[in-house]
Amino acid sequence: MRVLILGGIGEAVKLARLLAPRHDVIYSVAGKGRAPELDCAVRVGGFGGGEGLGDFLREKGVDLLLDATHPYAAQISRNAAQAAERARIPLWAYRRPAWRPEPTDDWREVADWPAMRAALASFRRPFFTIGLEPLQHLSEIPSRQRWLVRCLAATPPDTPNLTLLRATGPFGVEEELKLLRDFRIDVLVAKNSGGSAVEGKLLAARRLGLAVVMLERPVLPASGRHFSDVECLSAALDAGTFD
Repeated sequence: MRVLILGGIGEAVKLARLLAPRHDVIYSVAGKGRAPELDCAVRVGGFGGGEGLGDFLREKGVDLLLDATHPYAAQISRNAAQAAERARIPLWAYRRPAWRPEPTDDWREVADWPAMRAALASFRRPFFTIGLEPLQHLSEIPSRQRWLVRCLAATPPDTPNLTLLRATGPFGVEEELKLLRDFRIDVLVAKNSGGSAVEGKLLAARRLGLAVVMLERPVLPASGRHFSDVECLSAALDAGTFD
């Protein structure tokens, strides 16, 4: 069976390694990070939206499309749904389980940037771990706040009240604790990405009793089947249960 995995997270790489010995796997990554070393075909780059992805599926004779992208890659998931319908093949999805707050956690869940700004109004030193979006709103930094923004890559802007950290995780709990203390952070801003690779910041915030402003996950399109466990997905595929 020929399977195209839309990847970009650690579990997608694990899935490719599980399936490659028994299936004809193509692993696709958008190209923002380093392409993994796998014993299967690896494709780097976009497809040209849902239409382009659908054409690729038909041209390559793909039998099953697996959406194992980041929980916040909503546009890619929408493209996947459109492409699978266009190519008339099944679409399965791996959905990483979300983080859940502990009873003593102070989480403020928000749906978008305006709600996030409102939730941060009473804080002075927020630490943003949500990618590049804060850099699109630098003119909105209140004079009383100092923003710390961590992202994969960006050109440091000449902006007062901003510190930009360009870094790639994973980051350990002790490393995150030191960062929070060194920058005197009083609130963490995060996406509910799930997984263990970037959970250290939440554990560190919990230890220090810091509030967390959590950006809610986007609503993703339906798939024929969805899984929250990589091994279960692999077993279902091996069994050929597509209904």
